[in-house]
Amino acid sequence: MKKWVVKAVVQKGISIFPNREKVNYFFQKHVTKGAILNDDYFELKLVHAKDHIQYFEKYKGDELQSKNVLELGTGWFPIIPISLFLTGFDRIVSVDTQKWLSKQKIMDALLRFRTWKENGKLKSYLQIDPDRWEVIKHIIDTDHLSLDDICKKMNFSFLIEDARNLPFEQRSFDLICSNNTFEHIPESILKDILKEFKRLVKNDGVMSHFIDLSDHFAHFDKSINIYNFLRFSPTEWKWIDNSIQPQNRLRFCDYEKMYIQLGIEYTKEQVRPGSLEELEAIKIHKDFEGYTKSELAVSHGYFIS
Repeated sequence: MKKWVVKAVVQKGISIFPNREKVNYFFQKHVTKGAILNDDYFELKLVHAKDHIQYFEKYKGDELQSKNVLELGTGWFPIIPISLFLTGFDRIVSVDTQKWLSKQKIMDALLRFRTWKENGKLKSYLQIDPDRWEVIKHIIDTDHLSLDDICKKMNFSFLIEDARNLPFEQRSFDLICSNNTFEHIPESILKDILKEFKRLVKNDGVMSHFIDLSDHFAHFDKSINIYNFLRFSPTEWKWIDNSIQPQNRLRFCDYEKMYIQLGIEYTKEQVRPGSLEELEAIKIHKDFEGYTKSELAVSHGYFIS
């Protein structure tokens, strides 16, 4: 049995547990190793942080003076929020449907920042404010700080909320961003989230969203390629998919249509065309016949609004 099938079966089973997030974290940490903060994962998030900052500077309005950020999808390690704090952003709010964050995870991330700064690698990604770095050093060197204390020192807060209805006044944020998050949200829900983001972003603010359109099981099992999940009908995929790490299988052009329907102007950045050769190695289900091969093949990209 292929590894991705085993993972799918296990995650499907975990999804029925009352404390499924904790069970899944244990599984990801000790079995798949997907919840371990290694240098590859850390670098990937630094690249996203660098991109968000560059797009913010490139597209923000001239009158925009503040730097308030809303992030969708907190995840286990708040590398993006820490990066934004270090580079001078004023207030960072991260929202998720579950509490993944803990003091240990945030300290693991901070220690990784320190290691990368000491070996000189961090400067390739971020322009760090010296005063902000002193705050990070203080947090690392102070044992008695609680998770709330740490977050306050970094102007960072995380909310467990439905992102379709957030407790903020309209035009509250200068930057709204996400990384590898849209692909896990059902289309109907994502439309309502984007409506809410349209309400919350300032008129001269920026939205920057990175989307991974690949089959995430292929990240774990190299015997399949990133288009493997396009083989299945909606009914088949419903049995395979799970509530722990759902995948909506939307293609890049579907997100474009969503933005157009909602009246959100956008530009596309760093769109990766994918591999037509790998796509053609898969027997695509007839439900995807309405797409061109090029539309199906796109694997990653940014939507900047």
